[in-house]
Amino acid sequence: MNLNSANIESILNSKWNGNPTGETIDTISIDSRSLQNNEKTLFFALVGINNDAHIYLKDLITKGVHNFVVTHIPDGLEGKANFLVVKNTLEALQQIAAHYRSLFSFPIIGVTGSNGKTIVKEWLNFLLSPDFNVIRSPKSYNSQVGVPLSVLAINEQHNLGIFEAGISTVSEMEQLQKIIQPTIGILTNIGSAHDEGFASLEEKIKEKMLLFNHSEVVIYQKNNKVEQFISPKTKAISWSFADTTATVFISKKEHTHENTFVEYNYKGNVSTLEIPFVDDASVENVISCLLVLLYLEYDAKTIQNRIELLYPIEMRLKVKKGINNCSLIDDSYSSDFQSLKIALDFLENQKQHQKKTVVLSDIFQSGLSNEVLYSKVAELIISNNISRFIGIGETISTLKTKLPNAVFYKDTNTFLVHVEQLNFENETILIKGARSFQFEEIVAALAEKTHETVLEINLNAISHNFNFFKSKLKPTTKMMAMVKAFGYGSGGFEIAKLLEHHKVDYLGVAFADEGISLKTAGIKLPIMVLNPENTSFPAIIQHQLEPEIYSLKGLNAFLKIAEQKKLKDFPIHIKLDTGMHRLGFEANTIDDLIVTLKGNQTVKVKSILSHLATSDDLQHKDFVAYQINLFEKLSSQLMNKLQITPIRHILNTSGISNFPQAQYDMVRLGIGLYGVSNDSEEQKYLENVGTLKSIISQIRTIQLGESVGYGRRFMANRESRIATIPIGYADGIARSWGNGVGFVTIKNKKAPILGSVCMDMLMVDVTEIECKEGDSVVIFGESPTVTYMAEQLKTIPYEILTSISQRVKRVFYRE
Repeated sequence: MNLNSANIESILNSKWNGNPTGETIDTISIDSRSLQNNEKTLFFALVGINNDAHIYLKDLITKGVHNFVVTHIPDGLEGKANFLVVKNTLEALQQIAAHYRSLFSFPIIGVTGSNGKTIVKEWLNFLLSPDFNVIRSPKSYNSQVGVPLSVLAINEQHNLGIFEAGISTVSEMEQLQKIIQPTIGILTNIGSAHDEGFASLEEKIKEKMLLFNHSEVVIYQKNNKVEQFISPKTKAISWSFADTTATVFISKKEHTHENTFVEYNYKGNVSTLEIPFVDDASVENVISCLLVLLYLEYDAKTIQNRIELLYPIEMRLKVKKGINNCSLIDDSYSSDFQSLKIALDFLENQKQHQKKTVVLSDIFQSGLSNEVLYSKVAELIISNNISRFIGIGETISTLKTKLPNAVFYKDTNTFLVHVEQLNFENETILIKGARSFQFEEIVAALAEKTHETVLEINLNAISHNFNFFKSKLKPTTKMMAMVKAFGYGSGGFEIAKLLEHHKVDYLGVAFADEGISLKTAGIKLPIMVLNPENTSFPAIIQHQLEPEIYSLKGLNAFLKIAEQKKLKDFPIHIKLDTGMHRLGFEANTIDDLIVTLKGNQTVKVKSILSHLATSDDLQHKDFVAYQINLFEKLSSQLMNKLQITPIRHILNTSGISNFPQAQYDMVRLGIGLYGVSNDSEEQKYLENVGTLKSIISQIRTIQLGESVGYGRRFMANRESRIATIPIGYADGIARSWGNGVGFVTIKNKKAPILGSVCMDMLMVDVTEIECKEGDSVVIFGESPTVTYMAEQLKTIPYEILTSISQRVKRVFYRE
């Protein structure tokens, strides 16, 4: 990056408050938690709906950062660092990026659309990298923040850029266009993603097409609605399966189990292309890449040779259980400098052990000399406090002099020969390698061996849902996130770690052992135990958990232990029964509660709470009003008589949305965090968190009159293909989901469940689905959803989620 403090002052038309003395800026940062922040960092204090980074500046100054772009200088910090004061810090970040982009004149490919942006970007990088030094967006950095951060990674050695742009509503693309300034534009598939942000399909297309207003050329699937928004100055290159007037007409399309063959006509020349995919989405994305290659005048033979080597793109950082109590972060298909920085932040965010290990391959296409590149890598490894570093490849051995305690291997096979000698145990391991190194073999060697059924947890979706509900709160309202029942079946520690990263105020668990497990694993957030048993009180005290107290018997038992241990002001939470009639002090016990607590210094009432019985059903809103009024009365009585000002909270997930007037000091977010709402309109704004997946173990053909499963509950009325899936009621799939009630999804098609669900298996009808053994199967996720399953089984989503057995491996990932 070729910017210094004087440049930035000029670009933003703002004077420094302080004395930056022309310092070189090495890193632009927006994340106060990143261990990569240092004295060469320029930190932008972004202000969002749910967060204001200005509150973290004091800590950043302590860590050595002394250059900031802010909307105001926080009290007490003037003179302690250098500040550029601007009206809007996000717009300032975008201004810097747009200026920086203008310093480079090489071709830039801009990609937008509803689906396929990241895949097209990654495939183009693969296809063009033999001829260009490519800079591209890391992962799916395509937002108002991600795009500027991507562009700011350009350096003088790059000669081609590929950046993706994602928008969710109007008035967003104009800024991204100024930053990317694409010379070549690609519009991928236009689907339903973010439909809620646009009045119509036409409005969505119009907004996306703004990216290409000043491009030399735009590539798209032929569509009249698209063409009306193409600038007259921009060359249009279209493709189509049906319209012969398209620039590239696909005249023939055939496929086998693994490949698709197309014939395409370009400038009167007909060529055949073998595509190593069969699904429609991948084929369309390959065709977008094909048109770029044609525009850049690649010959048919070169195009075929490169496209036949394309591979499925893994766009996610996955967290998996490893051998010997290790946890693995699988980023085994990517090795570039920008994504390394992201992966290291993710490692810190998700570390489950104090010991952090990085396995890294040679890094390609950095645009830097090996000396500069690996010096920067060494700085990252050191700043992120990596305990053990393992380098694999010929050039990464440059780090030997910079990381004296590191270990190096010439290739992946050599590493695998020595893997047992490395004694991996009780550590979090980031595995990050360029595709040619086949690091998936390292993941396989270090992963815990379990069966092929997994519950995938989307950490991005958790973050999205958390922020969605947080946006409904007043700035002063605290948030408790419920991670009881093993995180509603999704995994307790990993989600708790993410919530800690988001600075949630409290975690809630049902029983002491859940809280002890989190504290032992290193979670530092305060944890409230909602259903503590008296026998667990010593352990609660030992592990600094905070018990909910709901009866005089429980209170006296806790006070006795607290006095024995000579505690002072140990936090407790008083539960009031306002109508749920499950747990809590009732109105006629409040006086006794006050007498017991008055003057007692061993405990401190940290909060007073109650629970709504019908917050999800507005037909009972009068009863909710009754509960809220009673809570106000009883809690106020306690506060007045005891002269305390504790946190008060009564709202659960549905209450947050339906009764915002009762936010009090804190709310408790439960099932909504995991992407489930009782309100169908609200559900549209939540993202699916958990996807339960398995595979096809075997496919057989049965004849008319033959049966499937125990009790012959299914009898074939035709010749049928039957697939067996290795998941059953021991994994948490209800037996009542069988016999044609439920279905699984294979190749985006419904496969009805036939006969009874067995303990470890279920069988489905795949007569109308072209599939094979080993293909992926979705048990629930986007389709069927847990809400749909619950409706069919006449239960609630909570039961579906929490029933998934612990023998089902959880895989956590971030897009």
